Amino acid sequence: MVKARKYVVRKYFEGVPKRSDFEIVEYELPPLTNGEVLIKTEWISVDPYLRAYNKNAPVPYDQFSYQVGIVEDSKCPSYPIGTRIVTHNGWCDYSVVDIPKISESNTSGNSLDVTYKLPDLKGLSPSLGIGAVGMPGITAYFGFLEICQPKAGETVVVTGAAGAVGSVVGQIAKIKGCKVIGFAGSDDKVKWLEEELGFDKAFNYKSVDIQTVLKAAAPNGVDCYFDNVGGEMSSVIISQMNKFGRISVCGSISAYNEDPTKMPKATILQPSIVSKELKIEGFIVTRWANRWQEAIAQLIAWIQSGHLKTNEHVTVGFDKLYDAFVGMLAGENKGKAVVKI
Repeated sequence: MVKARKYVVRKYFEGVPKRSDFEIVEYELPPLTNGEVLIKTEWISVDPYLRAYNKNAPVPYDQFSYQVGIVEDSKCPSYPIGTRIVTHNGWCDYSVVDIPKISESNTSGNSLDVTYKLPDLKGLSPSLGIGAVGMPGITAYFGFLEICQPKAGETVVVTGAAGAVGSVVGQIAKIKGCKVIGFAGSDDKVKWLEEELGFDKAFNYKSVDIQTVLKAAAPNGVDCYFDNVGGEMSSVIISQMNKFGRISVCGSISAYNEDPTKMPKATILQPSIVSKELKIEGFIVTRWANRWQEAIAQLIAWIQSGHLKTNEHVTVGFDKLYDAFVGMLAGENKGKAVVKI
């Protein structure tokens, strides 16, 4: 028997999550059966979508976050001891995965429960398997390229631009020859986006008039918008879209901690959508589950060539998962927020 720990959500919660909303539970894992592997967690991802899921129903956080772990015991010949694996087992320090069962569910494209061997990262940190070359990077890759279909010379706007997904979207847009404008939540992040990641222009949305600065930065309008934030900011940006503009809706972090009965209001979008014949499409990254390896290979190549830069906000310790999660929701991270176990 292996003793394990996991975070459990005590109850549905509103507003900013509190430490008392969670508890760490100790339990024993049963012996492995055929097809199963025992995984020791090395890295855990904290992501905004976890908060969005909890707004609809209580979510077991030990099952709803990606992690990188190493196989310590195996009853599955294709996953021998020592294999590094990416799973969706989340906020736990040990877990058991039924490989045949998960492999079958992966093919549906309907589940976030994607499990696969960590690819050869060419000497890069395994933590990137839950960051720039994991679910967030893959989200940026498909959500931007498939939905926005950018063309060289077009103007792209990214909100949440300094986050795990937005920072990759902006860099992919530059790789594709676009002009890139980002919005983030601090002057330090703005400086990072412009000086390190190559954004043409970035703004601290907390200290500027979004409509004014966007008109100045994009006098010929916006062709593609990657929306991580939602709210009134998105309404302002969408009002400045060009004819046949494309909008990829990835998330709405501006409202994740709001009371569901008192959601913030935003300016109506339909006049802009109709008059400019805009395409707006939301997505969940597992739509492309059967193509994830394509994205991973390209993302690794871009990192190796220097075209894509990565940054991680690392928190150390299983007991610090709550702090990392709340810090990420508050915008403390530049790039990907991860926890080293």
